[in-house]
Amino acid sequence: MTAREEVPVFDKILLPTDGSDTSIAAADRAVALAKLAGAPLHVVFVQEPYPYAGVGAASPFGVQEYEAAAQRAALQAFERIRALAKVPGVHVEVERIEAPEPAQAIVDTAKARGADVIVMGSHGRTGLARVLLGSVASRVLALSPIPVMVIK
Repeated sequence: MTAREEVPVFDKILLPTDGSDTSIAAADRAVALAKLAGAPLHVVFVQEPYPYAGVGAASPFGVQEYEAAAQRAALQAFERIRALAKVPGVHVEVERIEAPEPAQAIVDTAKARGADVIVMGSHGRTGLARVLLGSVASRVLALSPIPVMVIK
């Protein structure tokens, strides 16, 4: 077998998703990689906690609506990824978690699930938008001891 014919050795691939088109493009690559490696694909949707604790304490409806919207977004993302992964040899596991710092939660989940690689999308923000909005992908790259493949 030549170097070109070698198959990557991945026992598990972690795919963080927020349901955006960018994360679905990353899912397309992750599914292809999972098929090639014969590895399961663990998909994680990280939901940040309800941001208005004071308001939510006074009105539980705000918390409930936030939780319901996050649940819907996660289910939609999982459905889109499962549709992409309907190919022989690809097993998909999904998980929705709540964490205040998504990048750290992604890295922690990758470690806990024994992932060999994290495949994720990046919105490619630059300049002021990147400074103001941050970049989960950049934070994952900085925090992760596990290889990260970023898809733009």
